[in-house]
Amino acid sequence: MNKKKLLHKSTRSFLVFAVIVLLISAPVFYYICEWLYIYETEEVLLMHKGDFLKESHKNFTAADITAWNKYNRDVKIVPDMGITEDSIVGKILYDPTAREKEPFYLIYAPIDINGKRYTYIEQINLLEMEGMVLSIAMMFLLIIIILLVGVIWLSKSTSAKLWKPFYNTLNQIHDFEIDKNKAPHFIETDIDEFDGLNKSLEQLIEKNTAIYKNQREFIENAAHEVQTPLALFQTKIDTLLQLELNEEQSKIVGALSTDVARLNRLNKNLLLLSKIDNEVYLDKSDVLINDYIKRHLDFFTEQAASKNVTIVTEFTSDLEVNGNPALIEVLVNNLFLNAIRHNKQNGKIIITTLENELVFLNTGQEIPLSVEKLFNRFSKNNPSSQGNGLGLAIVKKITELNKWKINYSFYNNLHSFSLKF
Repeated sequence: MNKKKLLHKSTRSFLVFAVIVLLISAPVFYYICEWLYIYETEEVLLMHKGDFLKESHKNFTAADITAWNKYNRDVKIVPDMGITEDSIVGKILYDPTAREKEPFYLIYAPIDINGKRYTYIEQINLLEMEGMVLSIAMMFLLIIIILLVGVIWLSKSTSAKLWKPFYNTLNQIHDFEIDKNKAPHFIETDIDEFDGLNKSLEQLIEKNTAIYKNQREFIENAAHEVQTPLALFQTKIDTLLQLELNEEQSKIVGALSTDVARLNRLNKNLLLLSKIDNEVYLDKSDVLINDYIKRHLDFFTEQAASKNVTIVTEFTSDLEVNGNPALIEVLVNNLFLNAIRHNKQNGKIIITTLENELVFLNTGQEIPLSVEKLFNRFSKNNPSSQGNGLGLAIVKKITELNKWKINYSFYNNLHSFSLKF
């Protein structure tokens, strides 16, 4: 779906409305001007006829009428044409001056001169009217266009200033990260709505930041406090394992040892996440991923032996990454162990290094995993898995910290985790 900016959308709506009004008003204005001009023309014809009746015909003789008709091109006195009342009509007549037919308005009116009935005829050329009306309409159109352009420009320029606090707030919220301990500072504004929005956001951010800090401190403190009891518990279990126990007791103690080991891993992972959140791992150096995988390949091969999983390495290029060595080690280990843990019997793992990219391919369940929950904390696709659901969450956290990208895909019955540096 194409997104539109609020400013552009409001300006566009205004522009569409203005164009519609312009298209409607321009012809309406033209026809109103035309009607007014014709109305005024009729009034002029009636006024001229009235003036003639008052002044011009008092002592007219037949010779005067002939002379009048000779020297007046637009007003004629002709014998009675049977007209009983004033009549104004529009006609297209030949104009000798222009040598072409043009529109005229004519009045036919009955008049009496020296007791004899005549017909008064006067004509007015409408061509000048059409030119004048058209000129007025064009001038009106030009003024409206200038007005529209000015209003739109003024609207955009003032709106940009008006919405500046809103866009500043939007950008700061977009860049805000709750784990960075850097609250946004909104610019002051004299607009009540923006001021209310900023205050509400500040209160919301302050409240959620406090909740986040409390949760993080609780996890960190709890993980530290649990370390000692877990160590003592593991020591006592190891002591029990050295005693002579029957088969049932050995199974119970062995199960306890497995559960304590899982608790230890969970506790270490929680501590690791807490340290990452607190930006403990800031020191960076160049690490050659190929060398690290080669050095630890025997260990991972041993881990995969229980499922008879084959590990294949395809080092097409030397992949050197700049980052914290401890976090890179955790990153590779978690991806490796994830590929082993969720593999199938007699499966395989393919590790490929490309230019600025590390890819883990592994067999496993023959359906794609849920991408929405894949990197969430304590999310497990298989509830019976021995993992604690933090491995991929830690991978995601490390990639976010270093601005790297981790992507999951499924094709050819292989689960693919691609890490781009």
